[in-house]
Amino acid sequence: MKNIFARFVKDESGATAIEYGLIAAIVGVGIIVALQTLKGELNTTFGAVSTGLKER
Repeated sequence: MKNIFARFVKDESGATAIEYGLIAAIVGVGIIVALQTLKGELNTTFGAVSTGLKER
């Protein structure tokens, strides 16, 4: 029983998966925040492109 508990304590593969999950979540939140910040500029740019294409 001691041996099983010792192996469980030394096993860090679950911790690594959790760390990668947290990194992915932080990157995702960063992308969402960046897109929210650029939303107005993107709407203006795509609106100008749309207007320019309609005029042709």
